[in-house]
Parts: sequence; structure tokens; C-alpha cells
Amino acid sequence: MQTTHVFIVDTITFKYHLEYQFAGTGAKDNSIDFNASPYSTLAAATENNLVGMMADSQRVRAGDYVIFYLQQNASEGVYEGKFYGIFKVKQAPSFLDNNDSGQFLKDLLRKSLTYRTLIEPYEVYAKGVTEWETLDEIKHVPSPCQMLWSLIYRKLKGNRGNTMITVYESEHLFQLLRDKNNHRPLEGADFTLDVENQEICLSSTPQVYSGRQERIDILPRLARKLKEGKAFEAHLQTYIVQNIGRNTNTDLDACLLDTLRLEWLGNEVSCGVGMQRIDILLDTLKDVTRIIIPIELKATQANPDNTFQLQRYVDWLEQYYIPNRIGDIQPVLVSLPTNRASRNYAQLIDAFHRFNANNPQCLPLKYIEYIEYDGNLVFQVAPY
Repeated sequence: MQTTHVFIVDTITFKYHLEYQFAGTGAKDNSIDFNASPYSTLAAATENNLVGMMADSQRVRAGDYVIFYLQQNASEGVYEGKFYGIFKVKQAPSFLDNNDSGQFLKDLLRKSLTYRTLIEPYEVYAKGVTEWETLDEIKHVPSPCQMLWSLIYRKLKGNRGNTMITVYESEHLFQLLRDKNNHRPLEGADFTLDVENQEICLSSTPQVYSGRQERIDILPRLARKLKEGKAFEAHLQTYIVQNIGRNTNTDLDACLLDTLRLEWLGNEVSCGVGMQRIDILLDTLKDVTRIIIPIELKATQANPDNTFQLQRYVDWLEQYYIPNRIGDIQPVLVSLPTNRASRNYAQLIDAFHRFNANNPQCLPLKYIEYIEYDGNLVFQVAPY
């Protein structure tokens, strides 16, 4: 099973996404100065926003699915937002094409798209399904938990250029696309956009993507911020979603996956109409048993209040996720090492035991600590 990523486009960018077969996100005119570097001149808020987008790009895996969402724009004749697809990720990880005069297609796109992913056709349909058909039509939805909450939350909380949706939501959206197009995908490998009819159509002029593909590396910047005692939670999230399950940090894989097979990966997973988000969510398999892993990340030492956040994650998963993907929940807390001789540590362990006692339906909370050593992050499960 793969993760499905929904990329936001307009009539201008969509045409070139189709013709050159790539997806991407960007943040206005900002340029990335911290890739593979310990330093940045950007304001902290700007850097964190760009790092968040970087994390979204690094969750993408080869073979994942891609859907495009064409935003509503009455001035361009797009009176309803629509979802189009289905494409697959051709290669991963996603790469950087920085915002400068050499950025590929920048003038044609009329904007900067710094984080990019190459795609290929899977089942490409001409017509898109409207936002109303996807999110508001509920006559065939037997339970509230089967609504497409990932996309509903995205609308409530503002734009996010690359949003993952759950396996159940993907299956539902794919079926809507198939039904809308009478189960007849386009037969061909090259596409463009018929703007007037707002349909994907075959192109007789194949294009080749020939832009720069710079490898993304957040570790030097993360390590620097850690040493300086500055906030780096967004950087930690980026590092983990980039490396989990890729055998690039064996300690990380051993702590979070062990013998589990990664089926689905999400970051900043909205779990309510407020601002609650699960830092990282893993959907895994152990033989025939599904294990859902909500992960709370901390760029500080852990404290007892962290269990309240994990409790909110568990409550949401039990109501909205588990009914569609039956499995066990394995809560995980990841933090810097906690002083074993401190009062805080004793209170933390008490909080862990209370959490486990209050959630007998879950696997026991797993506590993982990490340090920076010799330019790398080292992760270790901390028994309690």
C-alpha cells in the first residue's frame, strides 16, 4: 500500500505539471539557504515554514500516488475546485530546485516551486471530481468517520501545498474519479490541460523534465540548532519522515519499525477542527496485524504533560481512523534524553504508567530518546 499526496495547482501550473510530469510546492519568493548547511539567514518563522514544506516533500516515496487539486478561480472560469488523477511517484526522494534564475520552468509557471517530485501516469482520467462531490455529498457515506476528513481539515486550516490523505480516503477518491469517467482512463503517456473544458487531454508534443535535482539534507542545520539550544522540532520531523524505512539510519528504523513493514506515512496529520496535529503517523503491518503509530516529537526533554497530547491522538484515531483501518495503536514519544535523577523524570514515568493504565486497548507507550553524535542522530528506546 502507498500514501496518496494531493498537490494544489492553478490553471497555469497544472498545464506544466501535466506536460512535464512533476508535482511541486513553493513559498512565494523565498529561497532555501539551509539545505546541507548548518546556517541560515532567514527569519525563524520563515525558515520553519520552509522546513515544514520540506517535510511534506520528504514523506513522498517511489510508487506513492499523486492527485492534483485545481483551485477554484472564477476569473479563470474555474467555478468549483476539482480533483484530478491518478498519477504515481516515479522516483524519490523529492528534490530541491532552488528559487533563482536557473529554476526550471519558473517563468512559465509564474511562481517558484522549490520542492519537486517526478511523476508518471497510473490511471489518468480526463474529468475531475468537484470539491462538492468529494467532500459535501454524503448520501453514500454511512458514518461520519468515512468522510474525507484530511481534506476537510485542510480547508478549515488554510492551504497546504502537499497534503497526504489516508488509505481509505484514497480508495474513496479514486472510485469517484473512476465513476465520473465511466471507468475509462486516457490511453497515452503524454498529457496537457484543456483549460476551457477543464479536462486532462492527450498531448502530441512530449516534453522532457530537465531541471536541477538537488538532494535535500536537513541534518547539518538540525544539528547546529540542537547544539545552540534553539527550536528544531520541524527539522526533526523532516529528518525522520525523510529517513524512516529507508535504511539510512538503522537506529531510527530499529526503534520505530523493528520488524514492521511501513504501509503509509503521514506528517502534521490533522486530528480535529482545532490546531491539533499528529507530528508523524505510521500505518504498519506485522504479519497480518496492523499497528498504527502516532508519534509526538519533542526538541526538548520530555515532560509528563506530553501524555495529554498522545491521549488526544489516541482518542481521535479510535473514532476516525481505526473504524476504516482496523488495528492496534502504538503511541510513541520521541525526545532528548531526560535526566534520570530529576524529579521531572520520576513524574514522567508515573505519567507513562497512568497513560498505559487508562488505555489498555493500546500497546504500551514507547519512549525513544535521541542525541547528536559525530554528525549523526542516534536513537534508542528508553525502557521504563
